[in-house]
Amino acid sequence: MKNTRLLLSALLAGSLSATLLTPVWAQPAQAPAAQVKQKAQQQKADVSAYHQGVLQDTQYGYVQGVQVDKALVWKGVPYGTAQRWKAPEDPVPWKGILKTDKPGPRGIQGTAGNTQGVEDCLNLDIYRPNTKETGLPVLFFIHGGNNQTGLAQLPYMQHFAESANVVVISINHRLGALGFNPLPALKHGTPQENSGNFAVLDMIQGLDWTKENIANFGGDPNNITISGFSSGGRDVMALLISPAAKGKFQKALSFSGGMTTSKPAWAQKIFAQHFAPLAVADGMKKNTKEAAKWLLQDKPEVAAYLNGLSADRVAGAFGGAAIRMEAFPHLYTDGVVLPKDGFATKNYNQVPLVMVTGTDEFSLFMKGDPYFASAIKDKTIFTDPVKHQEYAFANKYGGKLYGLFNAEESAEIMKSAYGDAPIYTMSIAYGNNPELVGKESAFLLGSVHGIWIPFVTELATNSVASYPKDAFSNPGALALQKDIQQYFGNFMRTGNPNGKNLPQWQQWTDTTNGPSSLIVNATKDKAVIDQSHTHTTIKEVLDEMAADQTLTNAQKKTLIQQVMNGRWFSSQMDARFKNMK
Repeated sequence: MKNTRLLLSALLAGSLSATLLTPVWAQPAQAPAAQVKQKAQQQKADVSAYHQGVLQDTQYGYVQGVQVDKALVWKGVPYGTAQRWKAPEDPVPWKGILKTDKPGPRGIQGTAGNTQGVEDCLNLDIYRPNTKETGLPVLFFIHGGNNQTGLAQLPYMQHFAESANVVVISINHRLGALGFNPLPALKHGTPQENSGNFAVLDMIQGLDWTKENIANFGGDPNNITISGFSSGGRDVMALLISPAAKGKFQKALSFSGGMTTSKPAWAQKIFAQHFAPLAVADGMKKNTKEAAKWLLQDKPEVAAYLNGLSADRVAGAFGGAAIRMEAFPHLYTDGVVLPKDGFATKNYNQVPLVMVTGTDEFSLFMKGDPYFASAIKDKTIFTDPVKHQEYAFANKYGGKLYGLFNAEESAEIMKSAYGDAPIYTMSIAYGNNPELVGKESAFLLGSVHGIWIPFVTELATNSVASYPKDAFSNPGALALQKDIQQYFGNFMRTGNPNGKNLPQWQQWTDTTNGPSSLIVNATKDKAVIDQSHTHTTIKEVLDEMAADQTLTNAQKKTLIQQVMNGRWFSSQMDARFKNMK
């Protein structure tokens, strides 16, 4: 059977006259569930090895991708099926060849009446170099967007696959209240389903698909690095403590991640408040107070109501969270998918870990904050000395706190429970020099949230924030780009980022004067990379804020309690300054 499938693969690779299928999500179900499962199990023993070209096999059927520049790309490959607030299931097998040259649908997102995407969105993109090489390291990437927005289609991952000589998988998963929902009436499934962490279950389903199929695309199923940016980075950190994800990956690379979870009981109250207006509009209760109380009940009629809502209305139940957990609680410490003690657990999935941050991560969120929006729009942020100094204050300390949250604070929390698995942290400082990025970008952005993208992917501009066109094309930035790519490529291959002709990157330690973060930057002409031995604490940053005399106490109070408050990184700040006068 295997030889037959290999022969068929070779024949089809030479002639694409065979029938091409429309994407699976546009087709009716192919077979009853029992037959689907039986066929998938049969195909698990029959999958064929990678052969260079756009046509490859999976356990569920053939997929035909496209060649883009020096890469082979497959888009919208099904890795599962999703029913509302249920664990994902395996894809439905198909006959013939599935055409995977266009993006698959993203998870439904947006505001009610203005959404895009679909509810059953479990598809992934695959990027690899157009070579014959097999056994390549695999990067399993989770997009950002606060687990409310975003999509798998990330062109910069094609560039990383080419430059690092790896296979990259980028997944779509369920988002918003379709990806996370802790309400009691929905807890009548399996223990994993009752967790409410449906998006995390999607990610685990994607890892299972990768393990079982990636050899057909030239990847090593025993060398999978989970990775993600922003909320995807936080999801990576969550997978490190998930018992359900144990053994499904060998390394982890978190960009601007950090540790976030929420308590189910607390999250239930917020979800009930957000769904209450819908229940009132539908005549279920007279007012939102009664509706919220009703939605917290474990009753069949509540479950029926929630399941009867359109995906558009569910997706629009929550607005943008702007890195505030209270605005959209997710990643529930249910005790099954995520441990009840969260990141205080002693049972980490101990794999080599890299955590990456920029030095000015908060700047992106300040740009979108109402407090500064008008001054940025009319550019008085540069001419009004009061607004200018307020922005500088919030950016300085928000950046320090956010940077610690993304890397060193997480390392501090997990170190004692992480065994012998190495932890590396990197801080990217590029972006603060006006001579390289321009005066406005240096002040407003600095080393912004997402600064890693142009260095890892060879794209000339950052996809998260706009810099001058030539900001990343000077010799120094290009040299830094080369070094960072080598560090991450080495890490994916061996679990150690170090290599020939690279400055030594030491493991993070919690010892006084021991190695902390690798600080990476560049002048106009060369990369500047230094191993730091400074361990800054959150308390030290808060002490510096309190002593800062560049603003009045009234100004600082406004910024701390209106702009910087309630963010992922701000819990200790909020507690210290909540009664500030």
